[in-house]
Amino acid sequence: MTAMTSPIIYWFRQDLRTRDLPGLLAAAATGQPLIACYILDDISPTPEALPGGASRWWLHHSLQALAAELAACGGSLLLRRGAAPAVLEALLDETDASAIYCSRVYEPWANGLEEGLHAGLDQRGVSFKRYPGALLFEPGQVMTQGGGPFKVFTPFWRHCRNTIAPAAPRPPPANINWYRPPLAAAELASWGLLPVKPNWARQWNTFWQPGSAGAGRRLAAFLAGPVNDYDEGRNHPAREATSRLSPHLHFGEISPRAVWHAATALAAASPASEGQVAKFLSELGWREFSHHLLYHFPTIATEPFKAQFGHFPWAGGEAALRAWQRGHTGYPVVDAGMRELWATGFMHNRIRMVVASFLTKHLLVHWRAGARWFQDTLVDADLANNSCGWQWVAGSGADASPYFRIFNPVTQGERFDEEGRYIRRWVPELALLPDRYLNQPWEAPPAALATAGVRLGENYPHPMVDHRSARESALAAYGALRERK
Repeated sequence: MTAMTSPIIYWFRQDLRTRDLPGLLAAAATGQPLIACYILDDISPTPEALPGGASRWWLHHSLQALAAELAACGGSLLLRRGAAPAVLEALLDETDASAIYCSRVYEPWANGLEEGLHAGLDQRGVSFKRYPGALLFEPGQVMTQGGGPFKVFTPFWRHCRNTIAPAAPRPPPANINWYRPPLAAAELASWGLLPVKPNWARQWNTFWQPGSAGAGRRLAAFLAGPVNDYDEGRNHPAREATSRLSPHLHFGEISPRAVWHAATALAAASPASEGQVAKFLSELGWREFSHHLLYHFPTIATEPFKAQFGHFPWAGGEAALRAWQRGHTGYPVVDAGMRELWATGFMHNRIRMVVASFLTKHLLVHWRAGARWFQDTLVDADLANNSCGWQWVAGSGADASPYFRIFNPVTQGERFDEEGRYIRRWVPELALLPDRYLNQPWEAPPAALATAGVRLGENYPHPMVDHRSARESALAAYGALRERK
């Protein structure tokens, strides 16, 4: 088989799209027969990086969408399962392919896998070419004047904004020369990615449309209106003011530079929206910052970024964790967030901070336990964002929230869910309580509780902890930690 007739394998990973995908464009441009392959590798990743139940649900539907997208281009998606290096070696044996193209994955386990794969393929005379596609800027491209990685967001993002803007997104490749001989493929349904008994995701199709088409519609809808309330509205969980693009970005159904250019085009066409767009792009910058941190500091997913936090006295136990997971803490805004998560696979970002603060600072449960729960239950579970977000709240991360910032779940609910719509939706047993008692039902007089049908300790729990006492305990623990410096 000559170099021009031997096939190329395009290995889909966290880039489940055809539009603005540099590696796929490069592979198609060779003119060689193309094999589009996805490998379900639940062996190589480290435990904290394995997809949880919610991510597996999304992956199933995203692969369905990608297969349809490739079929519309005249091709097909080959599904295989196993350790990626072994699966790729077997596929090379079957097809005599001369090259493997893919997008980079920046998680620590992936770096080692790619380096090992590269060395093995070199010995076979097979090219292994990795391309960007998941970030706006490559790690190593955004560095301090001293040549090191940024550890604080503001100068990191200022540096990003002052560099060359991300290249414009490119269309999907045209006239792909597909590899035609039939190859044995797995059936998507056989992978068991969808929950069955119980099917806790049975309503999720009403909330989400995985795939690049769904991502495009989500972005267009956001830029058509909600972005104009973004700066203030994004803090209010009952408002439709956020993009909800995070799962689409995590699975690579849309590129961050496509988001960037669509948003900046709106700001250029409508100067009144410029400030709102800038704030939205800075949140995209936080995603970027987290990925760069994980790349440069690969233990951040499992160990505190600030080493002294290795001595923090995490005193919370399994019972406290379980009550938090179930949304039975007795603090309505916390319980609303945890129930939204279970019902939809998503949680509003403001509420993520509140529930994370409650777990780590009110209950003194280790941030890793919260990160594991989010990894399993969020459709946008992303190792970099999840790990850095939890460490930020706990105070142990880079550019972290100060240790003395302990969210008051009562005032957070009163301030950001001022009409009580969010709590009433997700904690319906409190729906009839007057606003003044909605965030602290234990303060309601017996007559108000009876009228609302609330029976504390029966159909809604008493508070697990007293906020003031829990805050003092947390500050004492953090204070003892500071003395160890």
